[in-house]
Amino acid sequence: MSSILAMHVAQPSRRDAYLDWLQMLSGAALVLFMWSHMILVSSVIIGPGAMNAIAGFFERTYMAQIGGPLVFAAFLFHFVLAARKVPFRAEKQGVAWAHAKMMHHRDTWLWIVQVVTAMVILIMGAIHMWVVLTSLPISAEKSAARIQGGWWLLFYLVLLPMVELHVSIGFYRIGVKWGVIKADARSGAKKAENILFGVFMVIGLVTLVRFMFLAI
Repeated sequence: MSSILAMHVAQPSRRDAYLDWLQMLSGAALVLFMWSHMILVSSVIIGPGAMNAIAGFFERTYMAQIGGPLVFAAFLFHFVLAARKVPFRAEKQGVAWAHAKMMHHRDTWLWIVQVVTAMVILIMGAIHMWVVLTSLPISAEKSAARIQGGWWLLFYLVLLPMVELHVSIGFYRIGVKWGVIKADARSGAKKAENILFGVFMVIGLVTLVRFMFLAI
C-alpha cells in the first residue's frame, strides 16, 4: 500500500531545493527592502525636507533609476518562485481550504493569508512601482499630491496592510522553514511577528496622514 501511495507523491529533487533557497533569499531581501522603504518614506513625518534629502541622494547616486527596476525584477522573480506551490485551480484551492479548516493549524492559515496577500500585492505593488518609477524624481510634495487626489488614499489603505501582513508572516515562516525558529520558540516568534506588523502599520498610517495634511 505504501509503495502505491509513494507513486502519487512527488519526490523533491535537488532542483527544488535550489529553487527553495532562491525563494528564501529573494523573500528575505524583499522583506529588508520593504522595512527600509517604509522607514525612509516615513521620514516625511519629520518634515518634507528630510524625505526630499533622502530621495535626492538616491537620485544623485542613480540608486532610484537603477535600484527601482532591480527591485521590481526581484519582486517578479520571487513571485514566480513562490507560485510553484500556489494552488491556482479551483479544486486545489478547495482542498487547501478544507485541509486548513480540518487541521486548525495557525501556520497553515498564515500560509493561506500569505498567498492571498501575494495576489493583491502582485497587482497593486506593480501599479505603485510603475507610477513612482515613471514619474521620477521622487519628492514629498509629489507623493502628497498623489495621495490627496483621486482614489490613491484608498489604494494605499488597502496596499499597506497587505504588504505588512505578507512581510511579517514571510519573516516568521522563513525562520520556521529553515530551522532558525525552533518548535519551542514559535509562540514568542508569533508575538514578535504581531508586534512587527503593528509597528509598521502605525508607521505607515501616520505617514499617510502626514501626506494628507502636507501643504503642496
